[in-house]
Amino acid sequence: MIVDAIPRVRTIVLEVWQPLALLFVWDVAVTSAYLLTPFHAPALPLTLFGSALALFLGFRSNSAYQRWWEGRVLWGAMINASRSLARVAVNFLPRDGDASRDLTRTIVLRQIAYVHALRRALRRQPSDEDVLRYLSPQEAADALARTNRPNALLDGTGRRIDEARRAGSLDTILQSRVETILIDIANAQGGMERLKNTPLPTQYRFLPSFFTRMFCVLLPIGLVETLELATPVGSTVAGLMFLAVLQIGDDLVDPFADTVHDVPLTAMCRTIEIDLLQAIGDQAPPPCMPDHGVLW
Repeated sequence: MIVDAIPRVRTIVLEVWQPLALLFVWDVAVTSAYLLTPFHAPALPLTLFGSALALFLGFRSNSAYQRWWEGRVLWGAMINASRSLARVAVNFLPRDGDASRDLTRTIVLRQIAYVHALRRALRRQPSDEDVLRYLSPQEAADALARTNRPNALLDGTGRRIDEARRAGSLDTILQSRVETILIDIANAQGGMERLKNTPLPTQYRFLPSFFTRMFCVLLPIGLVETLELATPVGSTVAGLMFLAVLQIGDDLVDPFADTVHDVPLTAMCRTIEIDLLQAIGDQAPPPCMPDHGVLW
């Protein structure tokens, strides 16, 4: 996620130079053809086309941003649920013996491993040391054997709580409370997987792109009679605005794409890691800081 209030010039240039160059070359070609052989193009159809396209692109961008914001809200719920799970484990699980203390640590560390595993799964990346270093070899092997590794870790936490209840370490009321938190975590994960696995319909992806490029092709033809030699500049700037709105929708439609525009999953997982390690009295790593204006 870009956190700089003012984007860097280099970032802007890298984003727009290719469409900008193509638009300018086409506008120069149309202007040259008009100067050699003047022609007349009605402006009204292009105006109507541009107005309809602007409404279409605006609706698409709003839909894409809504998906991005929902992803951020779901991760906010994940942070809160992780803190609640750690608080219940530390304050309410029995700690009168080594086994009880180990249960508390196990639940907290498994939750840290869980959020890192979820981050990697949403970004379509393999599990790394951030996931495995908080698990025992057997726990890691059990999780890696499952297709949905985050869900495997969540199931394991539920089994640990049930084993403690069967051993008499906690009662059914406390087990029910912990299970409620695990359900909240599972619901948040389900919402994230829905966003990741359900792209915008084809009509929202293909038609805006097709019509925007068609409009950019027709734009200098409709403007050249009025702007003449200024057509390459005016048409390029106007077309670039439409292409920029189109790109905004492409950038935001997948909030977990591991790009500079996605939800900062690494930073939020680090926040959970810090809070949970400090809850059990362990040393925590420093928070993630922006890298060249981008928080990952």
